[in-house]
Amino acid sequence: MAFDFKKEYKEFYLPKAGPAIVTVPRMNYAAVRGKGDPNREESGYSAAVGVLYAVSYTLKMSKIGDHRIEGYFDYVVPPLEGFWRQAGAAGIDYAHKEKFEWISVIRLPDFVTKADFEWAVGEAERKKKIPCSAAEFLTVEEGLCVQCLHLGPYDGEPATVDLMHLFAAEHGYEQDFTDERLHHEIYLSDPRKTAPDKLKTVIRHPVRPTGSGAV
Repeated sequence: MAFDFKKEYKEFYLPKAGPAIVTVPRMNYAAVRGKGDPNREESGYSAAVGVLYAVSYTLKMSKIGDHRIEGYFDYVVPPLEGFWRQAGAAGIDYAHKEKFEWISVIRLPDFVTKADFEWAVGEAERKKKIPCSAAEFLTVEEGLCVQCLHLGPYDGEPATVDLMHLFAAEHGYEQDFTDERLHHEIYLSDPRKTAPDKLKTVIRHPVRPTGSGAV
C-alpha cells in the first residue's frame, strides 16, 4: 500500500476539531513563488500549481522510468499547501488579496534529493511541454505553531484564525510572524469538486511563548 502522509502524520494534516499547539519538524517541498490575488489569472497562481503537480508526479512515477531514486518507496502525492504573507502586515488581510506574496508548495518525501528534484523539473518540462524552471527545492522548519482545521470557504478563515489566536493566548503563546515564519494553509479539498461550505483547510500560524521576544 502506498505511503500516505495525511494518514501517517494526522497531527499535521488531519487535526482534531479545535485549535492545538504543535511543533512542526523540518520538511522539504517543491515550491513556486508568486505575487497577487490567486483568483486572478495574471497572478500566475494556477500555472504555479500546475508546475508543482507536474514535478511532483514526475518524481512519484520515476519508479517506472530509467531514473532511479535511492530509498524510493511508493507514496500518495501530498496535498497542495501555501505559505502567505503581505508586506508590512502581521498575518493576512483578506480584504486585499492583490497584496499577497505566496509560496505554493507540495511536500516531498525525504528520499528526494536536490539532484533528483532538478531531474524531475527538467523531465516534467520536457514531457508536459510547460515551463517548470520556476520550481525550487525548499526546506522549511516551522517549529512551534498553533493550527486548526477550518471548514468552509476561504473567505471565512478570519473567524477560525481569531479562535486560534485566542487559544494560543490562553495557553501562554503569542504570534511570531517574521519574513520566514508565515501564514500556512494546507488544502485538503479540491475547490473544483467541493462545495464552498464543505472545503477543509488546515490553517497554521507561528507562535512563541508569551514574552519570549520583541513583538
